[in-house]
Amino acid sequence: MDFNELVRRRYSCRAYKPDTVEDDMVRSILEAGRLAPTDRNDQPVRVIAVRSKEGLAKLEEAGHIYDAPLAFIVCSDRSKAWTRSYDGMKTTDIDASIVTTQMMYEATDMGLGTLWVCMFKPDVIRRNFGLDDDMIPVNILAVGYRDDQTSKNHGVRIPMDDFVRYT
Repeated sequence: MDFNELVRRRYSCRAYKPDTVEDDMVRSILEAGRLAPTDRNDQPVRVIAVRSKEGLAKLEEAGHIYDAPLAFIVCSDRSKAWTRSYDGMKTTDIDASIVTTQMMYEATDMGLGTLWVCMFKPDVIRRNFGLDDDMIPVNILAVGYRDDQTSKNHGVRIPMDDFVRYT
């Protein structure tokens, strides 16, 4: 499939069937994330794959994943992330976002629905999943078989002239 077609097909899915995502699909999604580029190739990103009822319930305490049967907590280890010397910015969020994007598009390519979740309680994730102080939960990627067709604003984009400025 053409990449732009894949990008157009992906949307924020908020309704999932209870069907389990097969192990080979989970591995393929994780491999897409593992192969993602990171700053200086430091690879500070770690992923927690949550599939069990107990794990999903612990995750739901932190943020809403719309009954997805699978979720990935994407974390970045601040002690391993590259730091820009000019202003001290760490690439924790950037690296985790690149990993999440690759996982999201791999899942979409396999016909699964995804939802990128940033509205969650990091302290609850830290507590419920035993993360140390250096491990920052950056986002959650909910994944499963779609039980809807599209989000309310899918495909709504600003005009190209508003998006880009050429100089």
